[in-house]
Amino acid sequence: MEHTTIAPEVAAALAAGGPVVALESTIITHGLPRPDNLALARDLEAAVRAAGALPATIAVLDGQVRIGLGAADLPRLARADVAKLSVRDLAPAVASGRSGGTTVAATAHLAHRAGIRVFATGGLGGVHGAGLDGSQWDVSADLEALARAPIAVVCAGMKSILDIPATLERLETLGVAVVGYGTDEVPGFYLRTTGLPCPWRVDSPDEAAAILEANAALGVSSAVLFLNPVPRADALDPAAHEAALAGALAAAAGAGVIGAELTPFLLAHLQQATGGAALGANIALARSNVEVAARIAVALTA
Repeated sequence: MEHTTIAPEVAAALAAGGPVVALESTIITHGLPRPDNLALARDLEAAVRAAGALPATIAVLDGQVRIGLGAADLPRLARADVAKLSVRDLAPAVASGRSGGTTVAATAHLAHRAGIRVFATGGLGGVHGAGLDGSQWDVSADLEALARAPIAVVCAGMKSILDIPATLERLETLGVAVVGYGTDEVPGFYLRTTGLPCPWRVDSPDEAAAILEANAALGVSSAVLFLNPVPRADALDPAAHEAALAGALAAAAGAGVIGAELTPFLLAHLQQATGGAALGANIALARSNVEVAARIAVALTA
């Protein structure tokens, strides 16, 4: 594929029909503070391998899409100030020789293009509610990208800063299947539940793989979203989360933060307001998600 380099071990696994799990890179470049970002990136790749699958972290380096990174690439991404790349940014970044971390939207697009069927991330973007100043809603590009990439996406639900009912409605409109993994309720990233019901539920990798096979056989062109709740011991207290979120929204409105900068601003504020508990939850849920994704990928090849 033009402008794309697939790591040799990833290419070999795909050619042999082996289990591969795509991993996004904005969690490295924009999601976590240093040096936690590099430690987590290495830990996530190790967790995928320990579960019997092959990790393929996706990024753009020097204008080349990379499907699977080398040992020196993760530290480079973790220590550099690079662009945050959604689908709309891929062509300009490639054409200008730039480097960047790929969002959920860009990673899903590139993973599907490379033939990878399973993708693990932390939390999904979605619909932001109207701002405190009455500004218009902001909708993440993640949702439209999932409508065009028929892959499995394992996450801990939509980010808890979002309007989750509106996000679920948008996913329904776009034809993206929403399936609870071991839960009947929609999780909310840092929270184990939002109190909203999941349309569907599975309790094993084999059940998840069966849905993916049926999705492909029926010619469905959109993703299957598996919602895996944050581990119970690491979830935030709902009342503390609500108070921290209210403060974050007020701070964002006061600073005039909107658009692509809103989500990282709110998450950083939550991290500070919770005394580091939000960071611990983020790390725990990311690891849990890649473990589930790896088991699904293995089940798909069985």
